[in-house]
Amino acid sequence: MGGFGFSTFSQFKQRLMALSLALGIGSLSPLALLSQPVQAKTNQYCRLDAQAIAAKDQLREKALSGDQTAQQEYTKLLDEHGKQLNECRQKNWPKDQAIWLRVYPCDTRAGVIDKVLDDIVNKGYDHLYLEVFYDSQALLPENQNKTAWPSVLKTNGLEDRDLMAEIIAKGHARGLKVYAWMFGLNFGYVYANRSDRRTVMARNGFGQTSLDFVKDGAQAFADPYNRTAQEDYYKLVKEILKRKPDGVLFDYIRYPRGTGTQSVTASVNDLWIYSPAAIQALYNRAQNKQGLVLIEKYLRNRKITVGDVTAVRAQHPNEDTPRWQGRNAQASEKNLSDSQLHQRLQNDLWYLTVGHAAQGVVDFVNLIAQAPQRQGVPAGAVFFPGGNQIVGQRGFDSRLQPWDKFPSSLEWHAMAYSVCGSPQCIVNEIARVVRFASSDTEIIPALAGDWDRAIGNRPSLKDQMAAIRANFPRIDSVSHFAYSWQEPTSDNERKFCRV
Repeated sequence: MGGFGFSTFSQFKQRLMALSLALGIGSLSPLALLSQPVQAKTNQYCRLDAQAIAAKDQLREKALSGDQTAQQEYTKLLDEHGKQLNECRQKNWPKDQAIWLRVYPCDTRAGVIDKVLDDIVNKGYDHLYLEVFYDSQALLPENQNKTAWPSVLKTNGLEDRDLMAEIIAKGHARGLKVYAWMFGLNFGYVYANRSDRRTVMARNGFGQTSLDFVKDGAQAFADPYNRTAQEDYYKLVKEILKRKPDGVLFDYIRYPRGTGTQSVTASVNDLWIYSPAAIQALYNRAQNKQGLVLIEKYLRNRKITVGDVTAVRAQHPNEDTPRWQGRNAQASEKNLSDSQLHQRLQNDLWYLTVGHAAQGVVDFVNLIAQAPQRQGVPAGAVFFPGGNQIVGQRGFDSRLQPWDKFPSSLEWHAMAYSVCGSPQCIVNEIARVVRFASSDTEIIPALAGDWDRAIGNRPSLKDQMAAIRANFPRIDSVSHFAYSWQEPTSDNERKFCRV
């Protein structure tokens, strides 16, 4: 100790104690003072201060250049910031704050994804929803991908790169929980054009697939009743789970939405139930021969006539009345005239077919959610609050997304994206979800926008969150769509660069 001008350790302690008192931190012991890490400052949104961000950026760059000491310091700082983030989130609303992220082949370049993840932590997010299946591509190593979809990474030299596993591990090192975010029934253009999968796709009464119906090339919806579709997707989910995500989110659990008048399903032609599997499943709902014949006629002719009712009664005189699942048929109907029964049956057949289409969506999400839930991994469904609405007297939103029938065991991720110049329409959307949800359902609103500024008539995320907090005290988790909205320059650079 003599080199520092102190003859004894006791003198050193006394001098250090005096210094600590002068700095206003006399409650700490001298040795504790020496071991205290430099604490980054956070605001009420758990965002790091500029000084802490700059220090982390510098260490990351030095570590990338091969500086081993910097690498050790960087790793330690990531852990410290992660712990600080989670402590902050527990003290501030919301308790969990997530952001949605799509990655690209360029994110395999050294340091790129590290910078993105650091920025996500810097912004106060403790959850990351990582897109792992989208646009007919899976974020799986090409050499290990045995699913029905090609890999996102198809560049020479990247065949064994497991970017999903890397991001999950790096996220955990920063205190992030990483969910796998997946397209659901939207299987993608490449899948839809496979010669061995064309019968898998959903079809409407005009013989169209969603590629014909929505002409952006990105809407390719499978028939939820198709066994091959179920098996292909379930296998994909199991491959995703091998990477140990902290949760799985299923998006596009619905049918496509048209534009204009096609945004409303108003007749049986508009329903996506004309694929072989969906048709057979509908026929299986018949509970007697009269019911089966009328279902077949309705699906084929888009209506039934009085003559059809007369014929089916004559063909099967031992049956009292046409019956199928969900129909509240009374035996007294046998005393009605054919014309009296006709309109009742026509109306019942319309609601049967609509219900059949919607039930396919519910059955599909229940099936695919089993894989994560059996492993104790949380699962969630992503939906539009307006996706299950009735339109007019007999019409329905063409997405036919019956999220109100999704089980409470799933997280409900409601995409509240309405635009009206204030947060009120977003509050209204979430209020609708709250009305349908049971008390044990976890509702996690997904909000779109920029953090600090309004975009057109869309309020800032801060304003949207303030409105949610004021109106829904039970909700303590939210997510923000998307990282690309907050960092468009970074997203474009990563999206369009050459590996």
